[in-house]
Amino acid sequence: MSHPSPGLSLTPPDWPHCGHGTTPEDPVGCRGIHVPGHTLCLAHLADPDRDTYLAGLAPGTDIDHRGTPFTEPLLNALLAPLHDPTTHHPILGDARFESATFEGDARFESATFEGDARFWSATFEGDAWFKSATFAGDAGFWSATFAGDARFGAVTFAGDARFESVTFAGDARFGAVTFAGDARFGAVTFTSRARFESATFAGDAWFWLVTFEGDAWFESATFAGGAEFRSATFEGDAGFGAAIFTGDAGFRSVTFEGDAGFESVTFEGDARFWSVTFAGDAWFESATFTGDAGFESATFTGDARFGLVTFAGDAGFESVTFAGDAGFRLATFERAASLGPLVCAGRVRLSGAVFGGPVTLLLAVRRLECRRTRWSATAELRLRYATVDFAHAVFEYPLTIAAEASPLVLTDGEPLAEQSLDGAPDARVRMASLRGVDAAHLVLADVDLSRCLFTGTVHLDQLRLEGACPFGKVPSRTAWRRWRPVRFTERRTLAEEHHWRATQPAAIPGWNMAVFSAGSVGPAQLAPVYRALRKAFEDGKNDPGAADFYYGEMEMRRHDRASTTRAERGLLHGYWLLSGYGLRASRALGWLATAMFVTIILLMGFGLPNEDPKQEATGTVPPGGGTVTFEIDKDDPQNPTGDRFSGRRFEKALNVTLNSVVFRSSGQDLTTAGTYIEMASRVTEPILLGLAVLAVRNRVKR
Repeated sequence: MSHPSPGLSLTPPDWPHCGHGTTPEDPVGCRGIHVPGHTLCLAHLADPDRDTYLAGLAPGTDIDHRGTPFTEPLLNALLAPLHDPTTHHPILGDARFESATFEGDARFESATFEGDARFWSATFEGDAWFKSATFAGDAGFWSATFAGDARFGAVTFAGDARFESVTFAGDARFGAVTFAGDARFGAVTFTSRARFESATFAGDAWFWLVTFEGDAWFESATFAGGAEFRSATFEGDAGFGAAIFTGDAGFRSVTFEGDAGFESVTFEGDARFWSVTFAGDAWFESATFTGDAGFESATFTGDARFGLVTFAGDAGFESVTFAGDAGFRLATFERAASLGPLVCAGRVRLSGAVFGGPVTLLLAVRRLECRRTRWSATAELRLRYATVDFAHAVFEYPLTIAAEASPLVLTDGEPLAEQSLDGAPDARVRMASLRGVDAAHLVLADVDLSRCLFTGTVHLDQLRLEGACPFGKVPSRTAWRRWRPVRFTERRTLAEEHHWRATQPAAIPGWNMAVFSAGSVGPAQLAPVYRALRKAFEDGKNDPGAADFYYGEMEMRRHDRASTTRAERGLLHGYWLLSGYGLRASRALGWLATAMFVTIILLMGFGLPNEDPKQEATGTVPPGGGTVTFEIDKDDPQNPTGDRFSGRRFEKALNVTLNSVVFRSSGQDLTTAGTYIEMASRVTEPILLGLAVLAVRNRVKR
């Protein structure tokens, strides 16, 4: 088929035309082609001549009425002699209606066009009825205008069907149509609704530069060949539910201004949604992508829902922008998947998703939900801005969650635009929950763990932490609990400890309350968590970091009234009070200084004698000479009297005390009370000194 002639103008058509009704404004007049054997068109032919012409027609006759204006009665009169006597439906051979005008309804229901059918530049001023028609040859509607509804339901196009530059002012109905050849809708405008439900495109389907001003429905349509929607605009809602794309499906530079529904769609070939804009919600629930799926440079202004989707091939989402939420709940990625680099101003929901192949997630997103996901191969999650919920996720191979300090980079080397996240406080990545996770293969790099829930995590002692992974901190300010001040020394804490302490009756400000979904845990559940994290830090050769978790473990044991005995809690309380479980050197040194001060005071008051006892030697000289035997004796120290707190006595008491600290005897004469004071000092003060040394070692050891 050649390209159609141009539309109506002051230029005469290239066929012999009627010329009836010429005016100065329209010197061409009627453009209808001559009826064979006459010089007028069918519309202006005399009745006897028209009757004679119509009587000579038979089913299957070729007809040529280019440029002819048809009223509804005239069209019916033309089709009447073409009816098959058996089926009572019109049968046409080659049918040429280029530039024809149908002033009323044009009814071609159940007609059969055995040859080519040409309606180029035709104008249908009323409704156009082609329901159940059959086009055995090519069908061309280039530049046609449908002012009313266009009904092509159950039509069969055995050849190519071309609707380039067509305008559908009313509803366009192509339900259950069969396009056996190629179907081309180029530069078409659908002013009202376009309905292609259950249509079958056996050849290639082209929708280039098409504008759907109303809703467009392709539910249950079948695209057996390639389907190409290029630079199309869907101003209303677009529905492709349960459609089947056997060949490749391409949506390039398409704009969906309303909602786009692709529920339960099957893409057996590759599906490309390149540079597509979804201004409304996009629904892909239960869709199946058998081939590769690519959404490169797509923009989702509303929510994007990919729940229960199956990606059997590779899945790519590079340079995608989600202004709302992106849901992949219970989706299945059977092969390698690359989500990103992409930006999402809302949440990316992957809960329940299954990843069968290697996965790379490059996301700049406010919140990432990966609850109960399953990762069957290695996975790398490089994130910005995200709060990550990984509760009850299952992974059998190494999985890395890392924070990116700089914007993510696209394959062309350009940074990913992050304007939609301008309102975010910072680009840090925060972990919300690891409950129920087996952390044996998990690596966290530069992830904020201050709000992370850890209880229920398995093999937490094998967790690898790289870079800066901060935990929560205790309240920094001194608070008053009734009449006494309360201050917590700085250390790493778990979010669950914050939640538990915040619920205690005597809680001070600064402990964070639990969110509704965090649940309630107590010291009995937190002690093993602290113990496992302590071992993880020790295995990572970070003993100062491990010390904080040892402190947390001891704290939980001290407060655990369910599984810790009263005697054990008493010992732990004393250990905490004296030295902060061997981790607070200042506390141990404070007690040591206090003990030394008390010892000095007691020695000055009761332990040192009034005067140092003097030695006396007595002996007897035997008569007649011989060996003299001397007996040396020493007076018992006398309890002090008078001024006990003198400089001389302080010096002696200090000497005794300092020797007691290093577990040595000073050799100083003491009263009976002083002897017991020194004994007590030699027991307590070396212990306190040892606790201080131990605390310093735990803080500087590597």
